[in-house]
Amino acid sequence: MHAKQVFTAYDHTNGRFEKRYRYCPDCATPLSHPPHDAQRPLCPSCGWVHYRNPAPGVVIMITADERVILGRRGRSSFAPGKWCLPGGFIEFGEDFLTAGIREVLEETGLIVEIRSILSVVSNFLAAELHTLVVVLEAKVVGGSPVPGDDIDELAWFPLTGPFPDLAFEADRHIIDRYRLTALEGVPVDPQYARPFI
Repeated sequence: MHAKQVFTAYDHTNGRFEKRYRYCPDCATPLSHPPHDAQRPLCPSCGWVHYRNPAPGVVIMITADERVILGRRGRSSFAPGKWCLPGGFIEFGEDFLTAGIREVLEETGLIVEIRSILSVVSNFLAAELHTLVVVLEAKVVGGSPVPGDDIDELAWFPLTGPFPDLAFEADRHIIDRYRLTALEGVPVDPQYARPFI
């Protein structure tokens, strides 16, 4: 099975830019939106540029006994009621391996050790939500499965499925590719792969 690393839930190529700022946050001058650079509003006074970048995140594939754990997304999350692999955004100043360990603990109550990097994917989910996600594989080393954060239910599913309604096309591809290729992934820095507990 070939790798797929770009997932599009809507037409993100039409050049729309969500205007989050109307005024420069440095000098309060109204921002201009030059036609030649619609993606980057700028300040005509001080030169500040509004760069809008995808949000960096992690998704963690946790397996045991030919099963994978999935969480149902809570009411206040993106795609509520649908299921997904555990994961979330990387905090500023946080490395992606530590973010993976933290997100799993927050969403599942499980303590994991990261074993490898399985992939990196771009997700164009909505006009206000583009992500660049590092896909990690991990094994459980402690804790008890308890849903938390924006997950309201957890369950183990056979790698062969069937799966509940998944929130993200990328998750199905990640699970299927892992199962069909016995993908081991790329080794990770052992200094950051283990929980600091």
